[in-house]
Amino acid sequence: MQISSIIGLALGLISLVVGMILKGAPVVNLVNNPAAYMIIFVGTAASVFMAFPMSDMKRVPKLFKIIFTEQKLPDRQQLITTFMEWASITRREGLLALEPKVEEIDNAFLRSGMRMIIDGNDQEFVRDVLMEDINATEERHRSGALIFSQAGMYAPTLGVLGAVVGLIAALADLSDMEKLSHAIAAAFIATLLGIFTGYVLWHPMSNKLKRLSKREVDIKLMMVEGLLSIQSGVSTIAISQKLSVFLTPTERAQMSSDEKGASDSE
Repeated sequence: MQISSIIGLALGLISLVVGMILKGAPVVNLVNNPAAYMIIFVGTAASVFMAFPMSDMKRVPKLFKIIFTEQKLPDRQQLITTFMEWASITRREGLLALEPKVEEIDNAFLRSGMRMIIDGNDQEFVRDVLMEDINATEERHRSGALIFSQAGMYAPTLGVLGAVVGLIAALADLSDMEKLSHAIAAAFIATLLGIFTGYVLWHPMSNKLKRLSKREVDIKLMMVEGLLSIQSGVSTIAISQKLSVFLTPTERAQMSSDEKGASDSE
């Protein structure tokens, strides 16, 4: 479960409801206004369907799953340790000695790259194929994030549309001023929902997808460098130094501490 998404959603709803209560706005208007929900949610969905092909829209349920579930990616420190182990085996026994390791690899991208270097493909070819894979992944992720960012643009505007529709209905009968005041207040619920969904839900979800995409791409770039380093026959120390640039300063310090502890225990 992606805890930050759950916390963000909960805090957003709490801030909306509590804010209305503190301002003295009737929360019941937020619930008893199906027309506002229809205009904002169905209208936003309609706009997004108009803006994107069906091939992109079919991925929306999966995108929601990505936003609310924990991303399963290889641990970067463990990845460096694994590449150092493979580099050591390669320097002693050659690339073919890594063949039994291929089926043990869970990550499809890493497994594909490993097979290519074991098969003896040219280093430039391996890099080109893996980078094309990464570019395709980035483009796919970009289009997914764009769906939510576009929804975030449409929703507030549709909120204004909902308010106009509500005002037309409210001003149709001016005989009862008390009823008119309630109708006008209810009319602006659509605007409230449009702004709330646009800037508390859709835009933040788009940003989260971009961040998750960046994290996955960084891991894949790390794998590319590791695989090409193994193919070049570099030392375990060199591969550790090269891949450590993908770690945060805290992770680097922790890894150095772990390596020092391992050396001391020996």
